[in-house]
Amino acid sequence: MFLKPDGTFFFQLINFAIFFAILNAVFLRPVGDAIRKRRAYIESVQTDYTKAVEEAKTARAEAEQKRGTARRQADETVSAARSAGESEATAIVSDHTVEAQSIGDLARATVATELAAARLKSDELANTLAKTLVERAVGGGS
Repeated sequence: MFLKPDGTFFFQLINFAIFFAILNAVFLRPVGDAIRKRRAYIESVQTDYTKAVEEAKTARAEAEQKRGTARRQADETVSAARSAGESEATAIVSDHTVEAQSIGDLARATVATELAAARLKSDELANTLAKTLVERAVGGGS
């Protein structure tokens, strides 16, 4: 019942060694090489992805910094333009205030002159009117 080594055992052992050598040359080595290549490719893709993520973060940070700088410059430009506009408006109002004041003074002087002339003529006109009314009331004039 016990196994007794005989010539077939050694033959099977040599047969297994040949089979393993053929299996190794035809299947195991090419599959192992393919797996190593695939792992190297996956690692390179992961490395590239990590680099791309870092570059994207850097680009976003730079873009945000540039946007901030552009906003500050725009705010400064708007502020400077607003200040210049207010200064110009103040100068225009000042110039026109002086002009309006001189026109008002001239108008008041003209009115005062005309009022004085009218007061001088008012006595004369009152006398003429009184004479005309008396003449009409008396019925003397035609």
